[in-house]
Amino acid sequence: MAKGWNNLKKPIVIVICGPTASGKTGLSIELAKQIQGEIVSCDSMQIYQDMNIGTAKPTVEEMQGIPHYLLDFVPPTQRYSVAEYKRDAKTAIKQIIQKGKVPIVVGGTGLYVDSLIYEIEYPEIAFDEAYRKQLEQQVKEQGLASLYEQAKQIDPDAIQKISKTDQKRILRVLEIYHATGKTKTEQERQSRQKEPDYDYHVYALSWEREVLYKRINQRVDNMIEQGLIEEVKYILKKYKNFPTAMQGLGYKEVVAYLQGKTTKEEMIQTIKQETRRYAKRQLTWFRKNKQTIWLDATKDRPNNINIILEGMKGE
Repeated sequence: MAKGWNNLKKPIVIVICGPTASGKTGLSIELAKQIQGEIVSCDSMQIYQDMNIGTAKPTVEEMQGIPHYLLDFVPPTQRYSVAEYKRDAKTAIKQIIQKGKVPIVVGGTGLYVDSLIYEIEYPEIAFDEAYRKQLEQQVKEQGLASLYEQAKQIDPDAIQKISKTDQKRILRVLEIYHATGKTKTEQERQSRQKEPDYDYHVYALSWEREVLYKRINQRVDNMIEQGLIEEVKYILKKYKNFPTAMQGLGYKEVVAYLQGKTTKEEMIQTIKQETRRYAKRQLTWFRKNKQTIWLDATKDRPNNINIILEGMKGE
């Protein structure tokens, strides 16, 4: 077992979360090299195959030989639930521990993080295609705002964490209530009965807001230069349909541009604006997790790695 850190009743699992463009990938890889760690992705878009640039998926070079799990394994045509993520992530964590390594869960999808650290059980709800089509028709006829208000009436706690433009999650709130008669918030509250299997040490990276926004703007410019538009064209050509994937941030805006609904400059500005809004929601989400230890991302990586190492020794 790596340096004896997991010789306790509950193995330690490090979680590095925080907003997009905050430097999670670089920190996690440097940490992994020091503690014999392996990385489990916690990103709801990096799971998809062929979606590399727009999801900021780490390249082979960036991984520096550190094994990564739950990247690039779901076709864009396939739906993938939080329940499936929790199952797959726990399988990966178990495999890493059995190898004598330290699992490092890395990503910015708050729902995925919470499913692990709070042992939230998400019931498998059968997909109701007829109801989904009904909702999608309502979007066409009345606009997404009508469904947002509908979801707000049903589950105000859940909807406050969801953007008014996030069709996927707005529909999910309505579908859960339609299928079970319970709100998403009720189900999560009732499910937090089981004690976590692991000792999760949760860290998040913090930036001054304006500095983070500059990093986001630069990342979007880099994505365009690296070929995001060409990536979307390739995906549109390769796959016939992508019920969830093309709703992803950055992808739906490029699709709108390719359909002639917006100019290239408008597309870029929209991606930047929506990404900044997403980062703001991520920060709000992670601040609600009381066990999160915030790391000053302006400090150098060795400093923050030392804070994590001290936390492991203190167990």
